[in-house]
Amino acid sequence: MSDTWLVVGLGNTGPGYSRNRHNIGYMVVEELASRHGATFKTHKAKALIATLRLPVGGHKLILAKPSVFMNLSGGPTAALAKFYNLQPDHVIAVHDEIDIPFDTVKLKQGGGEGGHNGLRDISRTLGTKEYFRVRAGVGRPPGRADAASHVLRDFSTAENKNLPFLIDNSADAVELLVTDGLLEAQGKFH
Repeated sequence: MSDTWLVVGLGNTGPGYSRNRHNIGYMVVEELASRHGATFKTHKAKALIATLRLPVGGHKLILAKPSVFMNLSGGPTAALAKFYNLQPDHVIAVHDEIDIPFDTVKLKQGGGEGGHNGLRDISRTLGTKEYFRVRAGVGRPPGRADAASHVLRDFSTAENKNLPFLIDNSADAVELLVTDGLLEAQGKFH
């Protein structure tokens, strides 16, 4: 059993997207890197990666921010999994989730993609849906507003007050998933 995990933060590359709801995955892996003093560097798999070891259990985390647009996240994810010789059960995708209220974190393994094109591409390139997901709730848009436009907007002023807690909790969820397993992490965050 490998003690190495690939944690892929989903987002869109480029400064114009950096504070969008869709980029919460990038924000979470940046928080994990910051906590452990890891720095990102360019990898040939079209991603920025940072490597660290968790103090509890000594698990190695490869944090990744694909250097492509969200809908193409699968290529870098599959390439990194292959490079590090990791099976899908050691891959964690951290992503925004509109079907969960803002400031809520949920975890699961497998299942559908819920219309999330980044997850759909990862499932396609890994050849399975059986990887882990840390789902950071960004909530649905108000009324009948378009969901795609909603996730490509920055967090609101009110949301920005609680955004650090969502990022922190999501990073905690990744660490707990790796050290204690899915059921323990779900028990804490669900």
